[in-house]
Amino acid sequence: MRDRLRRIRVGPVGDGIVWRKERAMTRQESWDWEATSADGQIRSYRDLRAWQKGREIVKLVYETTRTFPREENYGLTQQVRRAAVSVPSNIAEGYGRGSLPDYLRFLHTARGSLYETETQLILAYDLSYLAGEQTQALLEHTDECSRVLQGLIASLQRKQECS
Repeated sequence: MRDRLRRIRVGPVGDGIVWRKERAMTRQESWDWEATSADGQIRSYRDLRAWQKGREIVKLVYETTRTFPREENYGLTQQVRRAAVSVPSNIAEGYGRGSLPDYLRFLHTARGSLYETETQLILAYDLSYLAGEQTQALLEHTDECSRVLQGLIASLQRKQECS
């Protein structure tokens, strides 16, 4: 299979624009990307286990909600997807803020979004959109993410108290 190439704008040079060709990732490659640094150091929000767990939840929620009734496309389906996406998004945004109080505030928001996701999954079960085993499996993932996120919050709160 021939690699797909895409043009990347590098920047202006003189009167023209410089372009370079770069291999475009396929959708599967971008999804399979692993986010841990080789030496275990946290260099980016992508190295955080909480972000990685949140990303897994997003994938599972999107896969699961594909089976929801069509009339729920703009209701529960959209709401649970947005709540799930909010978890890793808030972790990333807080990490990028550069101040510990902001970071903690965004982590608390991520935790709230995680609880919102759990609640909506339980409601989907109540409405018979999800089977019991399916709901239980999803809730196990949200519980694990919640534990990791709470550990990160506690660690940063201890750091904040020491400074």
